[in-house]
Amino acid sequence: MKAISGSIGGIMEASCLQPIDVIKTRLQLDRSGNYKGILHCGTTITRTEGVRALWKGLTPFATHLTLKYALRMGSNAVLQSAFKDPETGKVSSHGRFLSGFGAGVLEAIIIVTPFEVVKIRLQQQRGLSPELLKYKGPVHCARMIIREEGFRGLWAGVAPTVMRNGTNQSAMFTAKNAFDVLLWKKHEGDGKVLQPWQSMISGFLAGTAGPICTGPFDVVKTRLMAQSREGGELKYKGMIHAIRTIYAEEGIRALWKGLLPRLMRIPPGQAIMWAVADQVIGLYERRYLQTSAL
Repeated sequence: MKAISGSIGGIMEASCLQPIDVIKTRLQLDRSGNYKGILHCGTTITRTEGVRALWKGLTPFATHLTLKYALRMGSNAVLQSAFKDPETGKVSSHGRFLSGFGAGVLEAIIIVTPFEVVKIRLQQQRGLSPELLKYKGPVHCARMIIREEGFRGLWAGVAPTVMRNGTNQSAMFTAKNAFDVLLWKKHEGDGKVLQPWQSMISGFLAGTAGPICTGPFDVVKTRLMAQSREGGELKYKGMIHAIRTIYAEEGIRALWKGLLPRLMRIPPGQAIMWAVADQVIGLYERRYLQTSAL
């Protein structure tokens, strides 16, 4: 049920917040300063490529979020059950943190990396005319990457993605549970269903810490995923080399490029996802507990 609730929340999140993700990607890939900020980037894309360009990469993004949240919520539930105290049935903060990290690593390797490689390659394309674009769509893009770079090309940037997602999810699951208890006296498995607005507040707050802590990993991930072998040698040889190169060429602030659109996307995205997921999980828990009690 947690896996299903996560996938439904993922569809809602992707549909609402894709334009912010497109802007974030364009800002992170902008080395020459073409975009002056979030609003300028959004208006420039709309003016030169049309409004639909703000939803570029939506198909892989929505599919990726649906599968990612299903795996994240499901694997986190399985890992938490392994860390439960056999006597009390409760999960310690340490166990919750490790469960979140494990769920983040799994989603990064199995789902996030290949989908984000395709999404970023599609998002970095500029222009109105489809026939002039290298990649015609998600499936065509994946095929081209495999043909030109091999299957490994779909896992470009996997190391920073693992670091980013593992850290993000360990912080997010721990914080979400803490805010639920602190703000609403809601404990996992107690059958209490939070109001959607309560879930949104907890989810929003839980989603703020990750982007600040993992900014460099996200920038490096985007740069590694965006580069292709078409034109010779790769600029970035790996995660550490990319961090050093970006720092040397663009300064330390460049490692947090796109932070503001990430903060505009991830906390609201977590708010939307948890508002949906908590309703599904809460209704299931209440029905299951009532049935068990009878």
